[in-house]
Amino acid sequence: MADKLIVSSSPHIRSGVTTRKIMFDVIIALTPAAIASVIVFGPKALLLIALSIASCVLSEYVCRKVMKRENTIGDLSAVVTGILIAFNVPVGVNPLIIIFGGVVAIVVVKQMFGGIGQNFVNPALTARIVLMSSFPSQMSTWNTPFYYLHNTDAITTASPLGILKEGANGTMPTLLNMFVGVRAGSLGETCAVALILGGVYLVVRRVISPVIPLCYIGTVAVISLIAGRSVLFDLFAGGLLLGAIFMATDYATSPINLKGKIVFAIGAGIITMLIRIFGALPEGVSFSIILMNILVPHIERLTRPIAFGKERVRK
Repeated sequence: MADKLIVSSSPHIRSGVTTRKIMFDVIIALTPAAIASVIVFGPKALLLIALSIASCVLSEYVCRKVMKRENTIGDLSAVVTGILIAFNVPVGVNPLIIIFGGVVAIVVVKQMFGGIGQNFVNPALTARIVLMSSFPSQMSTWNTPFYYLHNTDAITTASPLGILKEGANGTMPTLLNMFVGVRAGSLGETCAVALILGGVYLVVRRVISPVIPLCYIGTVAVISLIAGRSVLFDLFAGGLLLGAIFMATDYATSPINLKGKIVFAIGAGIITMLIRIFGALPEGVSFSIILMNILVPHIERLTRPIAFGKERVRK
């Protein structure tokens, strides 16, 4: 009888879900886009992904050792960050730059704020913004798809959003090519079908809720339609799908409750399209998600559910 009367603190419901299992599912979901990047941009894409992962894992290991904290490289979160950083750079970027991005993401954005779950902005996106500001030329030079199959030097071109924004030289890819990934862009953002497959996998596995991706993408589609632009072009061009599925849904930097998720996603969609239409930059996904990350505490406070039996205090 005594064995049955065990007193313990809440929560009493145990779950088999761990950070490692969640991150492993995310890695599986990112695999189709990684394979597509190697097919479209060649072996160097695989090298950059491997270097980025190594940079992030090593940075986390050393940082935790220096801080005399329990090492957390086994939870695979650094691996996911490394893949996402690689997915946000062009294939022609200097490998040293992507290593620097990994250090920024892990040491500055993640570990200096306490480690996993404590960072208030997405590490991979913050690293991308730092790299864009520090190395604008390399971060905006795009190689043509399958350039590695030619015997000549790497052929560069403009991204679809760059062609639309600046009227840059280059032929606009067809929507079909953009859907399957045959276009210029960062490693992991070009193949829409691979990203969608990864998103469906995460939703089926209940790793992410479909609310943020659907509201984000839907907001972009509505504004694109109102602005008289091609809706499918705005959905497939740039890093919208990559950002909406894999980075806007980050647990630590997105709202928990349903209303908060909707507000967060709609805000990100509005900012993305404002930058695309009126901004100097052709793309706005990174900045929109980071800005909404910063607003998450306020969003959660304003959308906090009312406890049963209590009335909301009006101020």
